[in-house]
Amino acid sequence: MNTKVNLAGVELKNPVLTASGTFGSGMEFSRFVDLNKLGGVVTKGVSVTPWEGNPTPRIAETTGGMLNAIGLQNPGLDVFLQRDLPFLQKYDTKIIVNVCGHTPEEYMKAVERLSTSVADLLEINISCPNVKAGGITFGTDSKMVESITSELKKLTKKPIFMKLSPNVTDITEIAKAAEAGGADGISLINTLMGMKIDINRRTFALANKTGGLSGPAIKPVAVRMVYQVSKSVKLPIIGMGGIASAEDAIEFLMAGATAVSVGTANFHNPKVTEEIAAGIEEFMRAKSIKDINEIIGCVE
Repeated sequence: MNTKVNLAGVELKNPVLTASGTFGSGMEFSRFVDLNKLGGVVTKGVSVTPWEGNPTPRIAETTGGMLNAIGLQNPGLDVFLQRDLPFLQKYDTKIIVNVCGHTPEEYMKAVERLSTSVADLLEINISCPNVKAGGITFGTDSKMVESITSELKKLTKKPIFMKLSPNVTDITEIAKAAEAGGADGISLINTLMGMKIDINRRTFALANKTGGLSGPAIKPVAVRMVYQVSKSVKLPIIGMGGIASAEDAIEFLMAGATAVSVGTANFHNPKVTEEIAAGIEEFMRAKSIKDINEIIGCVE
């Protein structure tokens, strides 16, 4: 039985990854999960310089999910290269580094430095606001997506996957722009923009007012977008959004994703990624599927 999948030349032992921002760099979770059993670990977003993130409160529970406005808090690239990458190197799993920035230059500096690192693949979080463009999010403007993808591709030989925001009118337009810019693959979806109000305090549940909605509530939207993008570009896709079981993961694979990232589910079940990987194998055995690639994109 073959569970191996290929992401732009990077072979994973199985299609199960961790979603950026929900697993750190695996240190905390390594007490609960055998990282060797995962296809890869996607790190928390890293920027050139440390980011403090947003003021608290910055997490709120919702029906079927959660809102977060962490603000991509991270210790910066120096700490990441000295501490996090050496830790992940101890394991037999692929290392996918998520990169964030406030300006094109910040992204470029980070990618340039990571191009000589042990990272197997880079995932570019373009749901960040572009300070130079008056705060417009990189990932919501197709011309900006094509331009930044093209610039980053000049700086590294490592595969680059552009992580797309679902907060757009037509996700396929953004995916096509990433493909035109030379992206090696697509990651989707990032969180949906949401809001919660505390009616007793008559104020917002999050200090930032709005936050990213994740969890089971967004899964149908994510599956639909993965399907649409898989039919509009010829790039491998890492699908994510509300995956909490092997059945959820298989839905994404059948919709056209080559691999899946598990995020919010890690918070209430730290072992969920390992369980999903095992569950996919059980499904394959039960259905006499010899090669996982038989089901990738099998729905028309």
